[in-house]
Amino acid sequence: MAEGNATQQQQRASRTNCTAAPASNFLQKIQSHAPNATQLIGFLILLFVSASILLILASTAFGFIFFMPLIMVSSPFWFPICAVLLLTAVGFLSACGLGVAAAAGSTWMYRYFRGMHPPGSDRVDSARTRIYDTASHVKDYAIEYGGYLQSKVKDAAPGA
Repeated sequence: MAEGNATQQQQRASRTNCTAAPASNFLQKIQSHAPNATQLIGFLILLFVSASILLILASTAFGFIFFMPLIMVSSPFWFPICAVLLLTAVGFLSACGLGVAAAAGSTWMYRYFRGMHPPGSDRVDSARTRIYDTASHVKDYAIEYGGYLQSKVKDAAPGA
């Protein structure tokens, strides 16, 4: 009888283990694939931003539908005003951009001539050296070739 009780207990234990094991494996798989807090916050932000963009697009479409007759009637007044504002904004932004570029360029030149070695000064120095070397080679070649031409001119016209 003791043998029978032991086998029955083993069978019960194995049955409970068999039924409990798949459930625990299932829960472990769910937990291993569950998002962490960072992923959850990222998903919520994505959801919020998507809903906001959709709301903005829908309200823009309904606004155009609702206000289109008013826009069409008043367009002769709006077009010149918008054109003047656009040209003014473009001119202002261009002037600001050119001013910033001029300030940056003059600051760089000041630092370069004062010997502070701003970024890119080595490239300017190497370019200046190459230009000087090329000019001296051209000068030497011109002196050499110019002498050759003068002797040929004297041979062609001995009285010249």
